[in-house]
Amino acid sequence: MAFSTQVLNCDASSITFSADEQPEVACSDTLRSLKEASHYLVDLLQPVAFPTETVYGLGALALDSAAASRIFSTKGRPPDNPLIVHVSSSLMLHSLLPPNFILPPSYELLIKHFWPGPLTLLFPSDPTLIPSIITANQPTVAIRMPSHPVARALIAISNTPLAAPSANSSGKPSPTRAEHVLRDLDGKIGIILDGGPCEVGLESTVVDGLREDGDIRILRPGGVTVEAIEQVLRDGASDGARIPKVLVHRRDFLDDTIEQAPTTPGMKYRHYSPSVPVTLLWTTSSPPSGVEPVTPAALLDSVKSLVVGRSVKVGILAPADSSLLQLLLADSTVTWHQYGLGSKSEPSITAQRLFDGLLTLEKEGVDIIMIEEVGEEREGLAIMNRVKKAAGECRWVSMA
Repeated sequence: MAFSTQVLNCDASSITFSADEQPEVACSDTLRSLKEASHYLVDLLQPVAFPTETVYGLGALALDSAAASRIFSTKGRPPDNPLIVHVSSSLMLHSLLPPNFILPPSYELLIKHFWPGPLTLLFPSDPTLIPSIITANQPTVAIRMPSHPVARALIAISNTPLAAPSANSSGKPSPTRAEHVLRDLDGKIGIILDGGPCEVGLESTVVDGLREDGDIRILRPGGVTVEAIEQVLRDGASDGARIPKVLVHRRDFLDDTIEQAPTTPGMKYRHYSPSVPVTLLWTTSSPPSGVEPVTPAALLDSVKSLVVGRSVKVGILAPADSSLLQLLLADSTVTWHQYGLGSKSEPSITAQRLFDGLLTLEKEGVDIIMIEEVGEEREGLAIMNRVKKAAGECRWVSMA
C-alpha cells in the first residue's frame, strides 16, 4: 500500500505524566498529532514512526498479529527476528505477564533505576496474549518502557502496547531524526511523529535475568551501560545476599542457540549498514594471526585505488582527538567528508552521533566510510557492537 507520508511535529516539552502514569499534553497541536497517530495505529492497524530516546521506532499494535505483520512487510524484516514490546506504565507491563510470574529482585532494581529508559528486559511470554509473530515463537518476550515523552504518550493514548523496532529498512542504520525516517520510508507509512533528534542514539540494552543462576546476561549492549547495571545491582543488594554477575554476550559467554533462534533483535542478522562500504579501522588492538597491520600511508594508497579518474570521496567517523584522523586528513588528494564523533573521553556523544554520521555521509555520496574504533567500555561497548555489524571490512593500522 502506498501512502502520502505526513510528518507531524510534537513538542516533547509539552508532555508530562501524572502520578498514575497518564500523559498530560499542554500543546494542542501536539495532542492533535498524537491522536492522529493513535487513529492510524488502533483504527487503521497501520504502523507509525515515532521518536524514542534511543532511535526512531516503527510501532504497531503488539497484541494484534495483522497489525504487527505490517512492521515486517514495511521494513523487509526477517520473520525470525523478534520485536520489542513498548509499554507506558507499570499497569500495562503487568497486564502482559503470566499471572504466576513474580519479578526477580534484580528486575525490581533495574526497573526502579532505569525505567522509563533505554533498558529492555526479557519476560516469560503469555501465548494467550502475545502473538507468536512478536516473539518469533520464543518462550520469552522483550519489553521496555521508553522515556521519550512522545513515545510514552502515544502508547498511553492508544491504550495498548506497541511493538516497535527501529523505523528503517531492515539492515540499514537506525534513524535518530525524523528526516532519516522520511528519506527511507517515504510512501511506505502514513505518519512520522517528529519529536526532534534522539538523545541516546543507540538502541536499548537488552537483559535476560530469567536463568536459574540469577545472573544478568546482556544480550545486546545499548543505552544503559554495563557499568551502570553493575553499580545498581551492587548498591541494591541486601546484606549477605549474592550480587548477580553481569555477563555480556560474546564477551563473557557464548550461546549458539540464541544466535540461531534469537530471543531479541540484533543478534542474528547484519545490521546498521549504509548503502556504501564501511571499513572499521583498528588502531590499538592486535590483528588476528596472519593479518599484517598497515601504515596510514598504505591505507590511503588502498583507498585511492578504489576510484579511477577522480579524487576518491571518503567519509570518516573518528574522535576529534584522534591521531590517525589528523594523519589522514593531511592528504589533500582525497576528498574528505568528516563527521565528528566528539572526543575519546565522551563515548556518550559518539553513541548519540554514530547513526546520524553514517546516514549523513551516505547522503553526501561518499565512496567509502571509514570508522575508527573506540574503547569498549561504558557506551563504547554498544558503539562497537553496532560498528562491527555495519562494517564489511576491518583494517588494522600501525601507528608506530
